[in-house]
Amino acid sequence: MPKGTATYWNTLSSENQNHWTPVTGLEGMVEELTLSVDPVTNEYTRLTRFLPGADTSAFEGKAHPYPEEVFIVSGRLYDHAFAMWLETGHYASRPPGESHGPFHSDIGCVVLEVSFPSRLEG
Repeated sequence: MPKGTATYWNTLSSENQNHWTPVTGLEGMVEELTLSVDPVTNEYTRLTRFLPGADTSAFEGKAHPYPEEVFIVSGRLYDHAFAMWLETGHYASRPPGESHGPFHSDIGCVVLEVSFPSRLEG
């Protein structure tokens, strides 16, 4: 079964703020909005919003056994694993196992993430 579909809607408009959910353990700092998911493969497309002042250092960096793509939609985010600021327009196609984070954002940031959990590193 493929990922779900949706007609056009503005995910960033104030009238759609109720669709965002806090990320467990990062309440008040990071929120997410799943745009589509394939229930069979668990592949998903999601927006992650880091609020101004967000800092995930308490959770350290992470890596996972599947590839993902990330695109900075707005704002900026500091990735400690790469010691660099990711700003609007930055893109990465992460291979399985690549370390990233922890992150912090001074002004806030929205990240588009496309993840492929069914494509495990083998």
